[in-house]
Amino acid sequence: MPYFLIILSYFIGSISAAIITCKILGKVDPRTVGSNNPGATNVLRHGGKKAAVITLLGDMLKGLIPVAIGHAFSLDWAWLALIGIAAFLGHLYPIYYGFKGGKGVATAFGVFLGLNPIIGIVVLLTWIISALIFNISSLSALIASLLAPIYFYIVTASLPLFGGLLFITIMIYWRHRTNIIEIINGTEDSIVEKGGKTTVSNSEEQ
Repeated sequence: MPYFLIILSYFIGSISAAIITCKILGKVDPRTVGSNNPGATNVLRHGGKKAAVITLLGDMLKGLIPVAIGHAFSLDWAWLALIGIAAFLGHLYPIYYGFKGGKGVATAFGVFLGLNPIIGIVVLLTWIISALIFNISSLSALIASLLAPIYFYIVTASLPLFGGLLFITIMIYWRHRTNIIEIINGTEDSIVEKGGKTTVSNSEEQ
């Protein structure tokens, strides 16, 4: 059963909420505009708030549902970590779309919520607090994903889970390497400009 769930998780993670949502709502394919990235941010920019919210929730559910199923079968932390990684990698490298996916933040947050709702909420609050302090979406995601494995280890003391979540964090940092350079150079876009206008970075996709 665990092996089947791992494989199933990858195929679930490979489903693109962005592409499907935009097609149903008659919006432009996110792979053909902007950053060409099928993530919630690119959908927000070119498809509107409704499509972006649906995409965000869909991407989170891809991580949450497989892990929740694993919990239902009383699998241990090591198996749950592998299931979460499989769903996460499905989003990054979807088999249905030429292995070209998003950056995985929303799906990772879904995995965190599936593993432990309370800790998952703490990770989300970390993102929110970081966003309020630094006003940079990508930096907030990097901070939250970095602290997530630590939060889970403090509560579970599971080394396999810590290692699995650390792998997810490393992959998020790799996918955000362009953002990291922009943050260092001071060129990364803010969430809200001084005039109060909400913006998103051209390279920050979920």
